[in-house]
Amino acid sequence: MMYSCFDVGGTAIKFGLIDEEGRFHKRGLIPSGDGPSIVAAVRNLVRQQQKEVSLAGIALSTAGIVNTESGTVEHALSIPGYTGTQWKTMLEEEFKLPVSVENDTNCATLGEYWLGAGKDVSSFFAVTVGTSIGGAIIEEGRVLHGATHAAGEIAYMCLPAGRFHDVASASFLCREIANQKGIPPKEMDGYRSFQLIESDDAQALRCFHIFCQNLADGLTNIISLFNPERIILGGGIMSRESIIRQPLEQALSDRLPERMLPPKGLAFARLQNDAGLLGALYVLKNQKSVLG
Repeated sequence: MMYSCFDVGGTAIKFGLIDEEGRFHKRGLIPSGDGPSIVAAVRNLVRQQQKEVSLAGIALSTAGIVNTESGTVEHALSIPGYTGTQWKTMLEEEFKLPVSVENDTNCATLGEYWLGAGKDVSSFFAVTVGTSIGGAIIEEGRVLHGATHAAGEIAYMCLPAGRFHDVASASFLCREIANQKGIPPKEMDGYRSFQLIESDDAQALRCFHIFCQNLADGLTNIISLFNPERIILGGGIMSRESIIRQPLEQALSDRLPERMLPPKGLAFARLQNDAGLLGALYVLKNQKSVLG
């Protein structure tokens, strides 16, 4: 069976035709836009796919706070005109196929649970460090959604240095290094930041130390609340595991007694850009019996 899978973000829409084992048969990426243009693009892509293969369902990973039962985007801060999009109703009516809709961080986390860094654990907390910071809690293969579908929105967590988003995102690290080097923030990205860190640039190393301490403060709160088997770290800059792991593990050990540390430690996401698409399919596969 073949599934149409989408990962909708503020800058791009990733899509793929994926079989039930998680193998990609086709993939692509197109620019994102406002809500109506995203809806039009997804509908057009599904129509094209139906001409090529027989689809068994449509799975969406999307930015925003999502009501998974109704398949509605209840709040989308970063995409104009997207709040209120009723994906499930719209797509099921047009294509007569089962449809699942889930938040993108939750999907990326479920992808890691199914086929990535979470395969061997029953409970973990995933933290995605990028432009902002997102989180998701997995317990026995299920995401904890919370009373208003906003569990894991850790960007708003208050730390000694400020909000988690403001003091421990990749944006923070790049901005701080740019300020220290006296260059416009838009000229500093994650790649250049880690070039400076790896070259032992003193200013970049000071910023990196502050970043790790702030990130450890947030992870300490998460570990204290949920006592997960593992913490999984994702996002573009987390590909630098060889640089990040040791100072972050040390910072956590400085803050928590050994018995409170995750027994299966820190892990770094394995699926990279495929995590959201695979997690979306995992959601659909596990609700198909409900949809019929």
